[in-house]
Amino acid sequence: MRNAVFAIVGFLMLLIWTPVVQAAQSEDWLGLEQLDRGVIVIRYDVKADVKTKLMIAKGQEKYTYALSPDKQQEVFPLQMGNGDYMVTVLEQVSGTKYKVVQETVVALQLKNGSRVFLNSVQNIDWSERDKAAQLAKKLTRSAQSDEEKVQAVYEYIVGTIRYDKALASSELSGYLPDINRTMAGKKGMCYDYASLFASMLRSIDIPTKLVMGNSEYVDVYHAWNEVYLNGQWVTIDTTVDASWKSSGAEFKMIKDASRYSTAKYF
Repeated sequence: MRNAVFAIVGFLMLLIWTPVVQAAQSEDWLGLEQLDRGVIVIRYDVKADVKTKLMIAKGQEKYTYALSPDKQQEVFPLQMGNGDYMVTVLEQVSGTKYKVVQETVVALQLKNGSRVFLNSVQNIDWSERDKAAQLAKKLTRSAQSDEEKVQAVYEYIVGTIRYDKALASSELSGYLPDINRTMAGKKGMCYDYASLFASMLRSIDIPTKLVMGNSEYVDVYHAWNEVYLNGQWVTIDTTVDASWKSSGAEFKMIKDASRYSTAKYF
């Protein structure tokens, strides 16, 4: 998990800008058909032998993603609130040097900002056909409130998914969660736990963030969730709670947010 994050940070620090190539809002590479949900669709033709990045910036805050030649299109969130976003596609020239090949400004104006956190995006990739989404509906069929729905999905993940130490200690540059893989193997690291939880809750219309940063509960870079309940965001950490459950420790689902420090959220 740390290696993947350090790779992103290193890219941002070492990126050398070439003169900007301005691009119109072209449907060839940028789709705005889901902008009313707070996301954009990228359909850039990625060359198999060229590392390609997508950068989404609002003010001084930036998110950088790797684009894959294996994907015809991918969806990315505009999660930093209403306003103007600079969307840039960059191709590697050599080493840490990248050139801008597409760039444009996208204006976001949502009445409900939490809507952004209901979508399927690159690292929270789900569909209604997935086993995880179908299971979320089954688990919450008799629930009378969002709290009961969250509790049911939470208990399933905490009680079923095991922490994969081998995966967490491996080379993770460019790693992305796969909820179908996590469900099939019933194991994953914190990134997988948080993506699965977010996917399942989003599939039943509960806004959920995947959050990355640091926590007093663990000594490595970490991933957890924030869930929108009763008009506020609450912190839930299925990775930590799965460990505590297996050891027989006592714990509560909703965590003290002051024990977490956010670096990125999706």
